[in-house]
Amino acid sequence: MNYKYHCLNPIAECGLKNLGDNYARTENFDEANAVFVRSAKMDEMVPGANLYAIARAGAGVNNIPHAEYAKKGVVVFNTPGANANGVKELVIAAMLLASRDIVGGVEWVKTNVADPAIAKSAEKAKKQFAGTEIMGKKLGVIGLGAIGQKIANAAIDLGMDVLGYDPYLSVEAALRLSNHVTVCKNVEAIYRECDIITVHVPALDSTKGMINADAIGLMKTGVIVINAARDVLVNEKDMLAALEAGKVRKYVSDFPNATTAGQKGCLVIPHLGASTEESEDNCAIMAVKEMRDFLENGNIVNSVNYPACSLGIANKAGRLAICHKNVANMIGTFTSILGNAKVNIDAIANKSRGDFAYTLIDTDSLIPADVVKSLEASDAVIRVRVVK
Repeated sequence: MNYKYHCLNPIAECGLKNLGDNYARTENFDEANAVFVRSAKMDEMVPGANLYAIARAGAGVNNIPHAEYAKKGVVVFNTPGANANGVKELVIAAMLLASRDIVGGVEWVKTNVADPAIAKSAEKAKKQFAGTEIMGKKLGVIGLGAIGQKIANAAIDLGMDVLGYDPYLSVEAALRLSNHVTVCKNVEAIYRECDIITVHVPALDSTKGMINADAIGLMKTGVIVINAARDVLVNEKDMLAALEAGKVRKYVSDFPNATTAGQKGCLVIPHLGASTEESEDNCAIMAVKEMRDFLENGNIVNSVNYPACSLGIANKAGRLAICHKNVANMIGTFTSILGNAKVNIDAIANKSRGDFAYTLIDTDSLIPADVVKSLEASDAVIRVRVVK
């Protein structure tokens, strides 16, 4: 089959070059089967009838109304972990910048560049920028996914005492975590005990504003807070009040806005976390790989609105991919329709996630058009796609 793809943002060529000859780029969003995006806001964009999937070259998907797209049978992918090292390195840098006033020192040198005795003057001035070391300090990592566990492990190697919290810690992530990291049962332990706190959770209703006056009130006086995840995780008005009161020593944010930019105690970085050449390349490569596997095989890996589901390479005579509501007896409905049409099922995979489900069916023969129409006639079916 041939597919048309559209890029809403520049996507690294090292990823796009992995699309086969049966993929053609289009500048028309409305006619695309596949869309690649980084930061473009998609809330007001209406998907075309032929749009099957969106791949976000990055982890966060708050710029994509993925729940609404699920209702239309459009699968939304992200690329978790592809940019993890870039964010990890920025957080390590943030810890150093906040602990030792390197930025203040650099600015002092710029201000005094005309002083012929600057070397001597610096010896007198440097005490105000001296700061503290991070070795031996307690680091709290909230969220131990691909990024959080890399930060935790790196901090252990830097001689820090690391506490981590993640109520949804996967077995895979736990296995990658250093056994020197103390995993806490509640986030309050992080707030109370740590000298530096870095947050790495998605922006959900349950996490927005989680670092607020109440949370800050539990923290040590002089704590450093780092936010390289999402700006909405921190109530920044509460943070400014805490900085003014001396409760928080420094707030490092990777999300510039009018609230924190230029404010005392704030180190605001222009969203550089995943903006390394390597991270952008990794995200593009992963996004293309996910998209191809979905379009060519129907498999879903790393979707944020549909469940993971796979039947491997599509090497049987036919393969159906069905997006549907997560209600009872859907498998029975599908098998009955295929059985009545004398289409033999070779393999079937079905997974659900919240209100939605996804079914892949391999058949020993080609799938007739009237079978597709019969499947589409069910009120619970959102979309039927003949993969092969």
